[in-house]
Amino acid sequence: MTSQGVPTRRRARTSAEPAACPARPVRRPSLLALPGALLLLYLALPLVALIWRGARAETIRALADPFVLSALSLTALTTAAALGIALVGGTPLAYLLARRRFPGKAVAETLVELPIALPPVIAGVALLMAFGRRGLFGPALERLGITLPFTPIAVVMAQLFIAIPYYIRGASLGFRSVPREVEEAAAVDGASAWQAHRHITIPLAFPGILSGLLLCGTRAAAEFGATLLFAGNLPGRTQTMTLAIMTAMETNLTEALSLSVLLLTLSLVIVLTAWALLGRVEMRE
Repeated sequence: MTSQGVPTRRRARTSAEPAACPARPVRRPSLLALPGALLLLYLALPLVALIWRGARAETIRALADPFVLSALSLTALTTAAALGIALVGGTPLAYLLARRRFPGKAVAETLVELPIALPPVIAGVALLMAFGRRGLFGPALERLGITLPFTPIAVVMAQLFIAIPYYIRGASLGFRSVPREVEEAAAVDGASAWQAHRHITIPLAFPGILSGLLLCGTRAAAEFGATLLFAGNLPGRTQTMTLAIMTAMETNLTEALSLSVLLLTLSLVIVLTAWALLGRVEMRE
């Protein structure tokens, strides 16, 4: 009886004892926040200084200057062309990279990602070595009467080379977010592959596609190094907004500030929009 009662009392005491609370991690917000705050301050101060110097009446009036309008119109035209090519050629590639396995996929992914890590000046030299007059394909193009360097087409080629990875990244993320079960259910219901893509895959992947398109357009409009080497800095012909800023810094600071503030505003709007769209894609995943 005693041998049976002792364990009973021990179990009673054990159950009566309060449960031990798990130890909470020690928080040190000051130590963690200080380096991050200093870095954010470093990133914000130049932008604030640019807006402070640029948000003036004469800067706004400079937007109507022919020099500014020429660079703005050329940038808009070449960026639109680069986006069109990225949309037509990059969308199928983004889908294949996101949803298919095929020989050479690692090589394709490397080629897509490489322009992001490659210095733009090196990209410009590479384009010259491939399509310049003395480049790999230059003599053949010249025999056909085609000249690419230092033309608006060269601007589009430089922008596309540098910016298209951003579109393929965003579009691939969008395609990966589409559940395969939805596409399979559409196939069971009798939908063809084209109908499933048109009515299910593309609409569901559209936030990722649009965010990639916006980031691609921003990077294309801001391209400088590859454009300068491959297309030159010819006013009214190859002088984009970034090249016009470089030129204006030597002659007219007001025009340079006007173009800089305009590019900053457009970049901010596009980045915030792309961030919101990518957030929707990640939430769906």
